[in-house]
Amino acid sequence: MRCPVFILYIMCEMENPNEFVQWLRSVAPYIHAFRGKTFVVAFPGELVTAGALPVLAQDLSLLHALGIKVVIVHGSRPQVEEQLALRNVEARFHNGLRITDIAALECAKEAAGELRLDIEAAFSQGLPNTPMAHAAIRIISGNFVTARPLGVIDGADLQLTGVVRKIDYDTIHPILNAGGLVLLSPLGFSPTGEAFNLTMEDVAVAAAISLRAEKLIFISETPLMKDAGETEIRELSSHQAQAVLDSGCLPADSAFYLQHAIKACNAGVPRAHVVPFATDGSVLLELFTHDGVGTMISYENLESLREATIEDVGGILKLIEPLENDGTLVKRGRELIEREIHYFSVIEHDGVIFGCAALYPFPTEKMAEMACLTVNPEVQAQGDGERILKHMESRARAAGFTKLFVLTTRTSHWFLRRGFVHATVDDLPKDRQHMYNWQRKSLVLIKTL
Repeated sequence: MRCPVFILYIMCEMENPNEFVQWLRSVAPYIHAFRGKTFVVAFPGELVTAGALPVLAQDLSLLHALGIKVVIVHGSRPQVEEQLALRNVEARFHNGLRITDIAALECAKEAAGELRLDIEAAFSQGLPNTPMAHAAIRIISGNFVTARPLGVIDGADLQLTGVVRKIDYDTIHPILNAGGLVLLSPLGFSPTGEAFNLTMEDVAVAAAISLRAEKLIFISETPLMKDAGETEIRELSSHQAQAVLDSGCLPADSAFYLQHAIKACNAGVPRAHVVPFATDGSVLLELFTHDGVGTMISYENLESLREATIEDVGGILKLIEPLENDGTLVKRGRELIEREIHYFSVIEHDGVIFGCAALYPFPTEKMAEMACLTVNPEVQAQGDGERILKHMESRARAAGFTKLFVLTTRTSHWFLRRGFVHATVDDLPKDRQHMYNWQRKSLVLIKTL
């Protein structure tokens, strides 16, 4: 198989080959997980006004090149405002929703038409001097959104402001499978031919639900969300997100995005993201780095600390092999890990394993050995090692063990700070004494549970 052009591009940009290897290893699990999945990416008209459309087109083209099926939804509020001003039509709102009369609808059509052409042009220029130079990107739009009037709310008739009734899955799905990108505008049509002005967020949520998207990504004009204590909000379950929303600490625009992200997750979309377009490459950073640059919402907590299964063997090997190669850990083959997988626990984040450890029992002495404690170097400062240790201590207590011991050559200080004390080989269980490797001369540390 030929190497994708953007990988060749990155190889040329990175002067240090080791830097490239480390980068590729770090993103490979995400590439594997996302291939063939559907992402709905929505952005407001403010992004176009800010001149960020060409860069976004490049980034979304990269996702497409990785085998991700991309559906694009654009907003148009500032463009509609511009059209209203040109026609001397007053903009009217009710609870943040535009009241769309006939004149306002014509402005919405004009704005959507211009934006659609701008977006199609951005994906048609061949992206010169970029990783996607000469790539042919087909972007397809049409009457894929069926809508109905929103009606009268709190006594206010929203007229031709509508809400999505249906997304044409049967038409969009074959387009995505054939390698095309789909573009949806914030306009919908009734079976009788009426047009309705919609919100970008409503269209994006409906599309993500209907197309069974893996991710819904809002590229927003708002900064990273913060809670009432001014702490950055990076990850939330939908239940936690609802609590933040109910607290009233968010600005109106951020709350509107969060409200729709919660709706999507509660309706079956696994992940929803809100990322600021002010950060260059925010979509790529959000998707292919551990912490991302925005706020991620999921129906359940993204991080899972659990006992390992046979499907986790590959992820465990990927974690421990570098430490085996430099002598930090004793070498273990795939077959051994497969046989001993029931001893292992892993910490998983968004489908990727970032840490592991094994617990070997010595029931006669009511002792257990914790071995192979490993955390991905990229996230070692975030407390995953501590969480794994506490998890293994809980497993040991639940099994009736009263002491936990480790053998280490390089990390004794880490364990000593967490309640372990120095011991000798004679303090180990008899069976473990016979297996002690005198050439490694590992330090023995024991903790009473």
